[in-house]
Amino acid sequence: MNLVVGVDAGGTASRAVVATLSGEVVGRGVAGPGNPISSGPAAALAVGAALRDALSTVDPSEVVGGVLGLAGTSAVSAPTIATAFADMWAGLGLSCPMRIVGDVVTAFAGGTPSPSGSVLIAGTGAIAARLENHEIVAEADGLGWLLGDEGSGRWIGLQALRHAVRDWHSPFAKSVAAHAGATSPDDLVAWAQSLPLADIDALSPVVCTAARAGDPTAHTIVTAAVSCLLTTLDVATAAPGPVVLAGGLLSGDTLVRDGVLAALDARHVPTGTSRDPAAAAAWLAARPLTPRDHNELHAALLG
Repeated sequence: MNLVVGVDAGGTASRAVVATLSGEVVGRGVAGPGNPISSGPAAALAVGAALRDALSTVDPSEVVGGVLGLAGTSAVSAPTIATAFADMWAGLGLSCPMRIVGDVVTAFAGGTPSPSGSVLIAGTGAIAARLENHEIVAEADGLGWLLGDEGSGRWIGLQALRHAVRDWHSPFAKSVAAHAGATSPDDLVAWAQSLPLADIDALSPVVCTAARAGDPTAHTIVTAAVSCLLTTLDVATAAPGPVVLAGGLLSGDTLVRDGVLAALDARHVPTGTSRDPAAAAAWLAARPLTPRDHNELHAALLG
């Protein structure tokens, strides 16, 4: 039985999948953050822990291919981090090649078996990319919260703070202040300037809930987020093809997703939603090795 492994390693968690070349998942593992930019060489330890769990019931010598989807692939070229990942791979008893791709690639593959198209990701950050044969040929945004990530969850949280502090007596400001534990505009300013980024991120669902309830300020922020994300997608996309939506804001039940879907539907753009990027990484690993039809294999792993 020949096997492949796939990994989705991000700033929050690392997830691993082991699958057969026919598309049967035979192992899964989860561990800590695997983004080498934020975690450094320790990212390899997290990825290794997730893979070790996933491989616990199989023989590693049966693994004939592996794809690791990472946030922060640029950092892997650093000698210390490259060595850490190579040592991790060898330490697991894996002798097949290890292929590292951006998490944008696995997010795209998680939503379509097509080799070419576009992906729009909105979670804590936001980025769009155009892919051809599973290679990134154009990107837009993904610049981080200080310089970009427009329409992302953190962007929504920051917009919420700006609206609240300028219109302190509004119902919307009260919900934001309650989240921050602020009793005055000065309190809210001080809270924001301490940069509690995880708590700012957590304002995004507060805004989305208020928008669903009809709050006009929240609705304005959500509408602006949708517009930003569509602009980012348009910058990255210069050719027809499916668009895959990924990230918490676009894969979950949110008004941001609803707005983006409505706009893409009006353009008659085929749209998919990314599911299980670790399984998508396994599919990418299996594609050049399996005799099975690639679309059928995709359906087996991600259907």
